[in-house]
Amino acid sequence: MEASSPEARRERRIGYACAFAVLFLWVGFLLTARLSARQALTPWDTAALRHAGAFLAAVPLVAVLGWPRLGGARLLVVLGTAAFGFPLAAYVALGFAPVAHAGVFMTGMLPFFTAALGFWLLGEAWTRRRFASLGIVAAGILLLAIGTFGDQPGTWRGDLLFLCGSLSWAIYTTAIRRWRISAVEGTMAVALWAGPVYLPIWWLALPSSLHAAPWGVIGFQMLFQGVFAVLVAGFLFTRAVTAIGPGRTTTITSLVPGMAALAAWPLLGEPLNAAALSGVALVTAGMVIGVLQPTPVARAR
Repeated sequence: MEASSPEARRERRIGYACAFAVLFLWVGFLLTARLSARQALTPWDTAALRHAGAFLAAVPLVAVLGWPRLGGARLLVVLGTAAFGFPLAAYVALGFAPVAHAGVFMTGMLPFFTAALGFWLLGEAWTRRRFASLGIVAAGILLLAIGTFGDQPGTWRGDLLFLCGSLSWAIYTTAIRRWRISAVEGTMAVALWAGPVYLPIWWLALPSSLHAAPWGVIGFQMLFQGVFAVLVAGFLFTRAVTAIGPGRTTTITSLVPGMAALAAWPLLGEPLNAAALSGVALVTAGMVIGVLQPTPVARAR
């Protein structure tokens, strides 16, 4: 497909629309996951509700879309990163650290992990504009970190887990691009396989306080974490990566830290200072520069 053809331009528009839609879903994911840590739910309960909700929503779609044909090592990589590595790290970490930390270490670091893996595995060269974009994003994330990191004991545990979650998602992002996994196939594989694998382990071996949670909390977490965070966000993210590439997609999602931190201020009582607000502005500027860069070119092998 020629870069300037009508089909290519339409594909880019679809990719950008999907990537920006993911922004709002990921912000909601962080906020609701943090909220679940304050409710009568263990991180393992939240993951169980996520996988149960996704499975129940995906089963009727099999009649229309069919069972995903992804198998073997590719299925293991997708499940290990997108289904388990990313969400489990986030849920456990949010019990130690606030939403702003999740934004900085998990979604904020995602463009850097993805850029490194893209250079290594996909042969994507780093242009001067890409360097400038990531440099500005890094400066913004640093300011956001300075403005939001206090003397809360134990948050370093959550920060390390956030980094693990970010790396997991970067591996998934690079894998779907390298293996040309479609949005439907990748999303349905996560939704249909993760529940049957995880739920028996959770039921038999993992700590749970689900019995103490109100039905409204259970229903909300199943709906948002399962349907929106897995099916809808997973499809949109994978579709964006296939349309505009992992570099542009994760550069757009670098806005998540600032948006999540801003939303957590009034909703969760986690305030921001001037340094944090300046960081939000810098990350936004870096995102704009990164999105406007020319299409990445492969380095010579």
